[in-house]
Amino acid sequence: MKYSRLLIGLGLIFLTGCTQTKNTASLPPETPSPIFAVPTISPPPITPKSILPIPSPVVPIPGVTPLPVPPLPAQVGDYQVIDELKQPQFMAQSSDILRAASLPNSRVKFNPADLLVVLNSTRKYFKNRLDEDRDLQREGILGTQGVKVTDIIKTLDFMVLTLQQDIKAKRSIRLQDPKFLNTNFRSIQWTAFNPTAKDEKRVRMTKYAVFTHPGSRTPTKEFTAGLYALKPDTDDTLRFKYTKQDVLTNIYEPQGKEFGAVEPLAYLDREGLESALMEGTVLIKFTDGTSEFFNVDRNNNIPYIKDLKPTEQKRYWYFRPVNAIKGYGGTIQTKISLKPGVTFAGDVLNIGLGRIVVRENLVGGKPQLHMGIIADTGGAFLPNLHQLDFLAGVFKSKEEFAEYTRKLPEYTKAYILVKR
Repeated sequence: MKYSRLLIGLGLIFLTGCTQTKNTASLPPETPSPIFAVPTISPPPITPKSILPIPSPVVPIPGVTPLPVPPLPAQVGDYQVIDELKQPQFMAQSSDILRAASLPNSRVKFNPADLLVVLNSTRKYFKNRLDEDRDLQREGILGTQGVKVTDIIKTLDFMVLTLQQDIKAKRSIRLQDPKFLNTNFRSIQWTAFNPTAKDEKRVRMTKYAVFTHPGSRTPTKEFTAGLYALKPDTDDTLRFKYTKQDVLTNIYEPQGKEFGAVEPLAYLDREGLESALMEGTVLIKFTDGTSEFFNVDRNNNIPYIKDLKPTEQKRYWYFRPVNAIKGYGGTIQTKISLKPGVTFAGDVLNIGLGRIVVRENLVGGKPQLHMGIIADTGGAFLPNLHQLDFLAGVFKSKEEFAEYTRKLPEYTKAYILVKR
């Protein structure tokens, strides 16, 4: 999904729920039939227009003067980095960013059941949406290393099958064994590349979360900012007509000019609304004692403006009720289910959706490894070759979130795994 995140420059640590048993690195997985057929992608002719599809017209943002952007130094490279609108931004030299490597000999930490949920959901999205979602068809900068989309699907297939076998057999998790990983996967070290700040080579690890907010089913004196859902029969052009500030003038409420055009879901205070728009998912505890998750569905097609205050952003998201934290996806029905501790938001156009990331940090002078998957995105990551955002969990307050993330590292060495 294309929403922006609250980014706090601390690092991450994965939640673990696994115990170490006997070494099964030499135990190969069974080789049943493929879980699903890998579609064959016929690449379009290599022309500038086929590489960078013509974007939708940019919706003007009333009342917002674009912030001055310092000019980038002249760039040379073999990979064209694009933004959310598929427009070229700068060139990158892939050999400075990606190189073959091996994982250190340290057990990889992650919660097997949680990672399996996100792997399965991401794999399902590839299976069902590959033909329709052109962003999935992008190889990104990994294409310079010979990595195809079919390799990403093969990686997801193999990891899902291996985890299922090990969990069912109640044996040591092979995906946590660095020897097994180095034998069965290419390990590609990712060096951060920021054209405006080239000194830092480690990948920045920011964090995001789902926050719990009080709210009401109906507007009250305290809760006046509405979350709305588009109705099945709503003219799709309606969502393009209004900014967030327009919506906050109660155009969808009684006496408003668009009353009845959308379905009211919940009402928050302004802080709660901005948090929901920023994070993409919100857990609302209602005044009637009930609670419910809501996730962004579709927006008004106004781009997120970096460095503009949240209250001044014109982008508005329409929501849907959901039964879990949701990430990337074209519709609410197809969005990927997320689990904290094993999920990253990142640049799905230039790095790619479904990429498996192992991060390394030193603890007491020894490498500590944690694994996760890029299954979400946001406006701050398009483009972004130097940062990942870690889904830390569900928190009651920003203070609780800050306390949890304060102990996590801000930067990390990162590896991307691809099935051999």
